[in-house]
Amino acid sequence: MSEVVILGTGVHPFGRFDKDYEEMGAEAAGAALRDAGVAWSQIGAAYLARMYLPATSGPRILRRLGSSDIAIVDVEAACASGGAALRQAALAIRSGETDLALVLGCEKMPRGFMDPAMLYSSWQIKLGSSLNPAYWAIRAKRHMYDFGTTEQQIAKVAFKNHRNSVHNPYAMYRKAFTMDEILTSPLVCDPIRRLEICAPNDGAAAVVLASAKRARQLAAGERTIKIAAIAHTIARYSADFRCPADSMSATAKNPGPTEVTAKRAYESAGIGPEDIHCFEVQDTDAFCEIEACEDLGLCQQGEGGRLIDEGLTEICGPMPVNMSGGLISKGEPIGASHLGQVVEIVSQLRGTAGARQVAGARSGMAHVLGAGGNCAITILQR
Repeated sequence: MSEVVILGTGVHPFGRFDKDYEEMGAEAAGAALRDAGVAWSQIGAAYLARMYLPATSGPRILRRLGSSDIAIVDVEAACASGGAALRQAALAIRSGETDLALVLGCEKMPRGFMDPAMLYSSWQIKLGSSLNPAYWAIRAKRHMYDFGTTEQQIAKVAFKNHRNSVHNPYAMYRKAFTMDEILTSPLVCDPIRRLEICAPNDGAAAVVLASAKRARQLAAGERTIKIAAIAHTIARYSADFRCPADSMSATAKNPGPTEVTAKRAYESAGIGPEDIHCFEVQDTDAFCEIEACEDLGLCQQGEGGRLIDEGLTEICGPMPVNMSGGLISKGEPIGASHLGQVVEIVSQLRGTAGARQVAGARSGMAHVLGAGGNCAITILQR
C-alpha cells in the first residue's frame, strides 16, 4: 500500500460572491495544482465533494482547466463530504490505480437555514426539530444540565474563534468581538446566540495528492505533508440527526460518531490525541467545539468547558483548536468545509500560517460531523 502525501493546496475564500460555482471551484483547483507544481494533464483521477450543487458538477468545474479523459467523481456525505472524497482519492493512490489525484470541495449555498427536506425525516420536520439551531441547543442544554457547562464557556469558544479569524484571509468574517458583544447578540435558540453559530455560504478548497514515490520523483521536498489517517464513518447508533442519539445518549458501549471515527483514525495513524499538535474541528455552533474536544479525547467527558476556561485550546496553548477561526468565522460551504480544514492544517505543518501559526506543529487533525452521523477525520503529519 503506497504512502499518500499532500503536494499542494488551494482555496477560494469563503463568503458570498457574485460568481458561479464553476469559477470558484476552478480557481481553487488551479491554485492547488500550481502549489503542487503539476499540470492538470498529469492528474490521474479527480473527486468533487459537494452537497447542494447539481449532478456532474465535478466535470463541469474541471473542464475549465482543460479537456481530460480521467474519472471525475462527485461525492456527497453531508458535512463529511470533503473527508469522504479525500478518502476515495487516497484509496485510489494506495491501490496503485494512479499516483496523482485532485480532490476539490465546492459549494454555493442558499441563504438561511439548510433545507430540512434534504436531510431529515418527515416526522422531524413536522416536530420542528429539523432546523440546525434547535438540536444544537438541545445538545448544549443537556450538557449544561449534566456537567455544569455555562453560557460563558460557550461564548468563550466564539470569542476565541472570532479573534483567530482576524488573521485568516479566507474567512467570511474577520472581526474580533468582545465577550459582552457575543453574550448580548440575538438569541437564536437558547442558549445559542447569533455570534456563536456559523453561516452557510460559498467557497471552494482543493488538495493535490500523490504517492510518496511520485512526490520524490517530483522533488517536492519538505512541502509534502503525509496523510497519516483518513477515517469516514456513520456510527451504528446514529439517528437521522445528531441529537439525541448521536451525542446525548452515546455511552462507552454505544459511542457516538466522533468517538467511533476518532478511534479508527488514531489506530490507523498509530498515535493518540496527545501526539497531535493542532486541531480544526466542527464548530457549526460554539458548543459543538466543546463537545468535539471531549469526543476526540482532548479531555474527559464533561470537561470541555474547562479547556476553554484554562486557555488550553488557544493558538499558544498545548492543544490549539480552530486556529483558522473555525466555521463560526469562515462559514460553512459544506462541500468545501473539511478540505478547508485540511488546507489550514497543511499551512500549520508547513509553518506558513503567519499570525495563526502554532509553534513547532508537526501533526494536525481535521474533524467534521454532520447529518446522519456522517463523521470524517483526517490526521496529517510532517
